Amino acid sequence: MQNPSEPRVRRSQRDYSLPFKLAVVGEVGRGELSYKQAQRRYGIQGRSTVLTWCRRYASQFVTFQAAGPISPGTAPAVDPTPEQRIKQLETQLREQKRLAARELKDAQDLNLLLRTILQVVVEDHGIPLPKKSLRRPFAAWGPKKP
Repeated sequence: MQNPSEPRVRRSQRDYSLPFKLAVVGEVGRGELSYKQAQRRYGIQGRSTVLTWCRRYASQFVTFQAAGPISPGTAPAVDPTPEQRIKQLETQLREQKRLAARELKDAQDLNLLLRTILQVVVEDHGIPLPKKSLRRPFAAWGPKKP
């Protein structure tokens, strides 16, 4: 942190390189940072400097993003290799199987709960709950008469 007695160095927008500006605009554009957070993180002095960069370089950010990442934390904007795509799909499949197994377990638990409730009603309260079975089929289900 600077001492109040030290003079503050003023910087202009020309002091920042174009790749740096595009990297900052990219982080703001992807929603990783707000423009005020980017200003604080990178020590940009002007209040609206990052906002101005976003307005000016938003169209260039799209073409620049396709060229590859600037900061070390960003992922490349290229199509994954077939091996990477297979791994992504396998991961998605495992996740879907896990969710399906969880839903099945929940449905089985609910079924067990409902059967137990019906059993308690029959045994403890003496209320007969016959199964609803079709004693005779509906006429519409049988063979059609001419």
